[in-house]
Amino acid sequence: MRTLHLKVLRDLARLRGQAAAIALVIASGVLTLVFSVMGHDALSLTQERFYAERHFADVFAEVNRAPRRIADPLREIPGVAEVEPRVRAPARLELDGFDDPIRGQVLSLPDGRQPALNQLHLREGRLPERARSDEVVVSDGFAEAHGLVAGDALRLIIGGRLVEVRVSGIALSPEFVYQVSPGHLMPDYERYAILWMNESALAAAWGMEGAFNSLSVSLQRDADRDAVIEALDVALARYGGTGAHGRDELFSHEFVTLEIQQLGIMAVVVPAIFLLVSAFLLHVVMGRIIRGQRDQIAILKAFGYGNLAIAWHYVLLTTLIVLAGSVAGIALGAWTAHALVDLYMEYFRFPELSFRLQGWLVLLAVGVAMVAALLGTLQAVWQAVRMQPAEAMRPPAPERFRRGWLEDSALMRGLGQSSRIILRNLARHRLKALASVIGIGLSGGLLLIGAYQLQAVSHMIDQQYRMTLQMDVDVAFTDPVPPRVAGELRHEPGVLAVETWRSAPVRLHAGARSERIGLLGMDPEPRLRRLPSAQAGETGLPAAGVVLTDYLADQLGLEAGDALEIEFLEGRRRTVTTQLAGVVDEPMGTGAYIRRDALHRLKGEGPAVTGAWLLVDSEYEDALYASLSEQPEVASVERVREAEANVREYMEETVLAFAAVFVLLAGSIAFAVTYNNARIAYAERERELATLEVLGYSRAQVSWVLLGEIALVSLAAIPVAWASGTGFAWLLNQALTLEFVRLPFIITPQLYGFAALGVIVASTLSGLLILRRLRGLDRVQALKAAE
Repeated sequence: MRTLHLKVLRDLARLRGQAAAIALVIASGVLTLVFSVMGHDALSLTQERFYAERHFADVFAEVNRAPRRIADPLREIPGVAEVEPRVRAPARLELDGFDDPIRGQVLSLPDGRQPALNQLHLREGRLPERARSDEVVVSDGFAEAHGLVAGDALRLIIGGRLVEVRVSGIALSPEFVYQVSPGHLMPDYERYAILWMNESALAAAWGMEGAFNSLSVSLQRDADRDAVIEALDVALARYGGTGAHGRDELFSHEFVTLEIQQLGIMAVVVPAIFLLVSAFLLHVVMGRIIRGQRDQIAILKAFGYGNLAIAWHYVLLTTLIVLAGSVAGIALGAWTAHALVDLYMEYFRFPELSFRLQGWLVLLAVGVAMVAALLGTLQAVWQAVRMQPAEAMRPPAPERFRRGWLEDSALMRGLGQSSRIILRNLARHRLKALASVIGIGLSGGLLLIGAYQLQAVSHMIDQQYRMTLQMDVDVAFTDPVPPRVAGELRHEPGVLAVETWRSAPVRLHAGARSERIGLLGMDPEPRLRRLPSAQAGETGLPAAGVVLTDYLADQLGLEAGDALEIEFLEGRRRTVTTQLAGVVDEPMGTGAYIRRDALHRLKGEGPAVTGAWLLVDSEYEDALYASLSEQPEVASVERVREAEANVREYMEETVLAFAAVFVLLAGSIAFAVTYNNARIAYAERERELATLEVLGYSRAQVSWVLLGEIALVSLAAIPVAWASGTGFAWLLNQALTLEFVRLPFIITPQLYGFAALGVIVASTLSGLLILRRLRGLDRVQALKAAE
C-alpha cells in the first residue's frame, strides 16, 4: 500500500492546480455551512443565556392606572410564577452640547435593588441608592452615543416637570436588546433613551403613587400562556388594560428572534444549494480525472492490486482534497461568522457574545463535504476499476465516424476546419459536453442567487419608502386628539400637506387563529401613505371591511370576502365582526387598514386621531422636527428619509454582507469549475493538438480548437445558469418570507446579465491559463503512444 500512498502524493503534486480548484469548491460549500450555523448559534445562545441570567419576563401588560394591591391576586392565577408591577413614563431629555430633541422612556426599579424580572446588566456604575430620587441608570446604547459615564448630569422632563438627575450606572436590559422608539424600525441611540429610576421617585413625578401602569409576568414550567393572558386581560380590563401579550410580541425580542430565524434558514438553504452543486461538480470533474488515468489503473491491476485497493486509492485522493478544502472552509467560515456577528452586535445590545466553534459543527462540516465528494466520485471509481487490464492499457478505441445532419448542414460548410473539429468533438461526446454545460451553468446560477439578494433588498426598500411612504414626517401623539389638529399642523411653517390617522390596538380572530396588531384608520383615499393596491390601479380604501397585508392574511388563513372578528383592546373593548375587503402586498412589516370613519363606527367613538403624516418643504424640515419634538402631546416624530437611510445602512451591513460573501464564493466556484473543465479538456486532447501542429496547423489554429470549445460550452451554460439561478432564488425567497421582511421575487435582465458576465469572465480567465500551457506544448512528448 505504500506504493499507492506515494502515488497519491505524486497525483496531488501533478494535479495541484485542479486539486486546488476542487478544494476551493469544497471550501466554499463548507464556509457557507460553518458561518451560517455559527452565526445562528452564536446569536441564539447569547440571547438564551442573557434572558435566563436576567430573568426575562414571559408576559407583559399595560394599563392606564391600577392599584398595586391587585398584584397579589394576579400571582394566584394558575401558571403564574412571578408578577412585577412597575411604572413606565415617557420623558424628554436635555444634554449640554446636543441640540436635537431627545425622547425616551423611564422605567421604575424597586428602590435600591434589582427587580425580580427583567434585571439589569450593569456595564458601569451601580443602581440608584435607595433614598436617592435624583439618580438614574441609562441604557448602554444611549450612553455610548453621547459618551456618558457614571456621574454625568442629565435633565429630564417627566409629566411637564423638570427633574435634574445624575447617571449612577450604565446598563443593558433583556427587554431592550434592540432599542428602538415606538413606531420606528431602526435604533437611534442619539435621540432615544431608556432610563431606570427608583420607583418612589418616578411614581411621584408621574403621579403613580401606590399604583402601576405596566406589568411583567413570568410563567411556571409547562404553564398555559394563552390561559394566563386571558386571565390577565379579564383582571386588568377595568383599569384600562390594552391586552396582555407574550414576549414574542415585544418588538425587541421579536426582531432579534426573527433575525436568528433568518440565519437559521440561511444555515440550511444556502449550504444545501452550495453542497449539492459541489457534489455534481465533483462528479463531473473527478470522473474525468479518473477516466484520464485508465492506463495507470490497468498497470496497477496487472501488478496484482485488487479493485478495493485501487478504489481506496482514489477515495484517499478525494479525501485529502476534501480535507484541505474543509480545513480552509472551516477556518474562513469561523472568521466570517465572527465578523458577521460583530455587525449584529452593533445593533443588538448583549453583554457579551457566546461565540465558539463547536466540535459537532466541525464533524458535520467535514462529514457533509465528504459525503458530497464521495457521491460525486464513487461512480467514476467503480467504472474505472471494473475494466480489464488488457482493455484499459490500450488507448480508447477511436470512435466510428458517422456522417450526420451536422456534416451536411450549411453551418458546417461555412466554417473553417478548426471550428468543424470543435463541433464534431462536441457532437460525438454529447454527454460529456452536457455535463460540462450543466456544471458551469450551476456555478453561474450560484452567482445569480447572490446578486438576487443584493437587488431584492434594494427593491424592497424602494417599494416601501419611495412608493408606499410618500410623507416626509410621521407624527404620533401620546393620546387621541380631535381631528382639528390637522388644521393646526397645516399652519406650521413648511407644511405642504397633512393626512391624519387613527390607530387602535386590536386582536384579529379568524377561527382558532389570532394576531395582535394596530388597526390603522386612514383617509378614504390616502395620498401620503399609499397602499400597494392603489398603485395597481385601485383608488382608496373600501367603504366597509378591513384590508390586510398579504402576509398577515396568510397567517390568519383568510382570503378576500372572509369574515373577520376584531377585538378592540382599548376603550369599550368591543368585539365586532366585519369582512376582509382586500389584500395588499407590502414587503416590510404587517398591517391592517380601514377607513377612519369606519373605525370610529366599529369602536363606538367620536372622531379622533392618534397621528399625522406631513409633506414638508425640505428647507423647513429641521425646524419643524425640533418644534414638534418639544410639544408634550407628541409621542414621536420620525423623518421618513432618515429612517430609510438607517434601514439601508442596516441592510447593507447585515443582509448585503451575507449576499456579498455568496457572490464572492459563487464567483470562486464558477472559476474553479470552468478552469477544471478546461484543464481536463486539455489533458484529454493534448495528443490530438500536438498531431494538428505536426500536420501544419498554426499555433493559433490549434489553440482555437480547444479555446473555441471552452467558449462554446461556456456560452451554452449561460441559459442553464439563468434557469438554475432563478430556481435557487425562488427557493431562497420562499424560505425567507418572514414577518418583518419579505424579499420580492423579481428577476431582472441585469441579474441575468450579471450571471452571464460571471460565466464569461471565469471562462476567459480559464482560457488564458490554458493558453499558457498550449504555448509550452511539447509535441514529441505528447505524441508518444500510450502503450
